[in-house]
Amino acid sequence: MYIELLEETRNCYPFCLHTYCLMTKHIHLQLETLHHHPKDIIKMLNSRYAMYFNKRHHLVGHVFQGRYGAELIDTAEYLLEVSRYIHMNPVEAKMVKFPQDYRWSSYMAYISNSTNPHVTTSKILSHILEPQKENYRKFVEGAVTIIPSKS
Repeated sequence: MYIELLEETRNCYPFCLHTYCLMTKHIHLQLETLHHHPKDIIKMLNSRYAMYFNKRHHLVGHVFQGRYGAELIDTAEYLLEVSRYIHMNPVEAKMVKFPQDYRWSSYMAYISNSTNPHVTTSKILSHILEPQKENYRKFVEGAVTIIPSKS
């Protein structure tokens, strides 16, 4: 449902979603705004999700604790580091052994031929040398410590 609401939000506030990971207690979105402040995007998305969640579970009150965090990504290196952090989050939380085993993230769109209509992989992969998907997997999973970069 969160992804469905994300797409509804994108219709009102266009943005590019580069990576995501929906965890049990929090969410990571690496998005690039086009014309709107991220706070407007997150406010709409999280408000709609909270209404859905509370109605479904017959609850009232806050679903999310605290304000969302946002950081400006201003270098290719940081863009890649954030994507790695997001994709490795379920592994770090010991929910899965490998990031490809977690179904609620965008990781498979980066390392396989499967497509994910919610994400745009081209910007991140544009910084990875060929074979891009294999080198991205090695970068995320720690098989290489340096970023195989074109830039």
